[in-house]
Amino acid sequence: MPCRELFYTSQDGLRLFARDYGSRASKRAPVICLPGLTRNSKDFAALAERLSASRRVLCPDLRGRGRSEYCRNAADYTPTNEALDIFDLMGAAGIHRAVFIGTSRGGIVTMLMAAQRPNAVQGAVLNDIGPEVEIAGLKRIAEYAGVGDAPASWTEAAFRLRMMNEREFPALTNEEWYAFAHRTYAEENGAPKFDYDARIGTMLRKTLEAAKGEIPDMWAQFNVLTAVPVLVIRGENSDILSAETARRMEMRHRNLQCVTVKDRGHAPFLDEPEALAAIDAFFEQF
Repeated sequence: MPCRELFYTSQDGLRLFARDYGSRASKRAPVICLPGLTRNSKDFAALAERLSASRRVLCPDLRGRGRSEYCRNAADYTPTNEALDIFDLMGAAGIHRAVFIGTSRGGIVTMLMAAQRPNAVQGAVLNDIGPEVEIAGLKRIAEYAGVGDAPASWTEAAFRLRMMNEREFPALTNEEWYAFAHRTYAEENGAPKFDYDARIGTMLRKTLEAAKGEIPDMWAQFNVLTAVPVLVIRGENSDILSAETARRMEMRHRNLQCVTVKDRGHAPFLDEPEALAAIDAFFEQF
């Protein structure tokens, strides 16, 4: 892999992992890519290689995902703790300020970080996430996150993902479903295995049950981001970020651009031509 391995320790003692791309001496603004709920740094491999041609790019595995250590207490899987972990990563990497790319949960973490330490966030790409999250999409994710056994083969893994996501991602080829599977699962003895702590799904279900259909919004945290440039990438078929929420984000933020990716649900892969064109143009200013 064209990246360095970076291990660091969280304030509560977890050994956490990040991929470290590009030159540490670059004068361009560094980038930190934060993945979704059960996702990991593999989702950003191609994008990180692209961006690291001119700048440093960090792609962490959030606690309990990928190569990062699992929490001893499942209740510690919170966006607040994950935000603190990324501050720890910045300290370990010698980075004081960065542009963030946050997919889904990663975008929530980005907004929390901006609210806690505004000067740390130089700009943000929010991938299919905003200050209001659609409850129907959360319930859909809760139905499968951490549920059941891992697939017995990579063919079964690709088939499962296709059955769960084909309506929102209707244009993917067989090869793209297999690639999606390899980003989703780890490999053990040649077979796929879950690449995250199943208790993350359990905590999501408990959170939804406690919320009773009322998910708190994050407009206050999003408002902090109005001080920096923001790019919102939305999947045309998303059931997490509604078109109405994206429109309201544009109304509140004068320096925000919103791009909709055709034939994508939650969340775009960030390899689509319209997404890459928007990202390339966005980073020209940093």
